[in-house]
Amino acid sequence: MEFSAQQIAGFLSGTVEGNPETKVSNLSKIEEGKVGTMTFLANPKYTQFIYTTLASIVVVSKDFTPSQKVEATLIRVDDPYRSFAKLLEMFNSMTAVKKEVSSLAFISGSAVTGRDLSIGAFSYIGENVVLGDNVNIYPQVYIGDNVNIGNNCTLYPGVKIYRDCRLGNECTLHSGVIIGSDGFGFAPQTDNNYQKIPQIGNVVLEDHVEIGSNTTVDRATLGSTIIRRGVKLDNLIQVAHNVEIGENTVIAAQTGISGSTKIGKNCMIAGQVGIIGHITIADNVKIGAQSGIGGSITEDGAMVLGSPAIAANKTRRNYIHLSNFDEIVKRINHIEKVLKDHKE
Repeated sequence: MEFSAQQIAGFLSGTVEGNPETKVSNLSKIEEGKVGTMTFLANPKYTQFIYTTLASIVVVSKDFTPSQKVEATLIRVDDPYRSFAKLLEMFNSMTAVKKEVSSLAFISGSAVTGRDLSIGAFSYIGENVVLGDNVNIYPQVYIGDNVNIGNNCTLYPGVKIYRDCRLGNECTLHSGVIIGSDGFGFAPQTDNNYQKIPQIGNVVLEDHVEIGSNTTVDRATLGSTIIRRGVKLDNLIQVAHNVEIGENTVIAAQTGISGSTKIGKNCMIAGQVGIIGHITIADNVKIGAQSGIGGSITEDGAMVLGSPAIAANKTRRNYIHLSNFDEIVKRINHIEKVLKDHKE
């Protein structure tokens, strides 16, 4: 489907600079732009490509001032990055799944289903499941007994949701996500064996949660593991039993969160972070990549880095000292020698 620059500008509340009838049918990266595609410029590092791109339309900020001629038609907006995100969402909706329930899906007779469902082949819907309106379930999804899923949720192929778990509205679970597997609970015995502790709680995802591929969220031992409204989890994250993650917190790949830890709202946690159990992390905290969090972070808005993690500015200074460690040792040895010679 083709769109003109004028139509796109109307959708984005932007203004056209150039030919308003320029047509595009796809999106592209600015450095790989092709005729008939649209791209955007938000990061100044890519400014050079606006003069060479073959893309027909470029979304730019209202205050962008070119230093040379630009061949493409420009659409000026307040925030190019957000505007392009809206366009990506629009293009993605054009390729949405077809609304049908496959004859190869199993749906329990006790399940309650809403309107405009899509359920793919070989998916399993258990006893007493409740599905809201406009739920898209791709092939080979497992939904256990007593699960409740809100409106406008999307479950991609291979998602597994164990019994009794609850999803709010507008949730997206990517391929391989597992919600509600047992928490890692074992009691050591005198004979050096471990007795499994039954995990009888559940997992609750509030509205607008998105979880990346192959991430796992364990069910609570008692009560609920809770992922609050607006949380975004990357691929390959482990969330242990009874963890609570606050509203609008984002967590990058390969992070592990141990049991019963409470993370505040609006936090940003980078990749490969390890967080021990039974601690509290305040609101608005930023944690650098590969940090090891061994205790509670009580300061709102703290920035930490390193393993064990300490204040980010202190960690950076320490890294500088460490890189000069050999020279520092030489200087200390020299000072000691001078002092020794002076005494003699």
